[in-house]
Amino acid sequence: MSDENNSDEIPVKLITEEKIETSNSEDESKPVDNTEQISEDLSKLLELEKQKVSQSEEKLKHVLADFQNLSKKTQSDIEHGVNSKINEFMLDFIKIYDDFIRAKEVISESKINADGLNSILKNMESLMQKYNVKPIEALGEIFNPNYHEAISIISDPTLDDNTITKEIRKGYISHESIIRPTLVEISKKEDNDKK
Repeated sequence: MSDENNSDEIPVKLITEEKIETSNSEDESKPVDNTEQISEDLSKLLELEKQKVSQSEEKLKHVLADFQNLSKKTQSDIEHGVNSKINEFMLDFIKIYDDFIRAKEVISESKINADGLNSILKNMESLMQKYNVKPIEALGEIFNPNYHEAISIISDPTLDDNTITKEIRKGYISHESIIRPTLVEISKKEDNDKK
């Protein structure tokens, strides 16, 4: 066996200083490049997440607005339905009220005590007030087709055209809607051009 194999020396590779400087500079630059890349990636991910959050917030705002609109519409539909049913009932009730008024007039003309009937009429009027049913004031007003229904015309040169001269049947309004228009007589000035 040779002396080289029996030696106690450990073989060592020598690296020159130039190679050490090159390898050190490469090692230092790799982590810097890697950190910059990670930072860029994280920035991009953060920006994407911000966009997703912004889009989700917008969707949430739209859904919330739709919900609020639906809630308002539903509430309005319910109120309209309830008011419509109350108005239907009140129209039937008003017909009975009219009958009581006519009965009171007949009793009063006969000079019979109508105190009991007056008490019933007051109760009926209280019920109408409770449900916001109000009479339409017409006498002396100018005819309005939204509130009045003209069934006769009289000539009167002292009044403006379409002045209501007589209420034939009382009209009623409830919650801004007409339950029943007032039947009226209106004036018309004589036409002087025809003479």
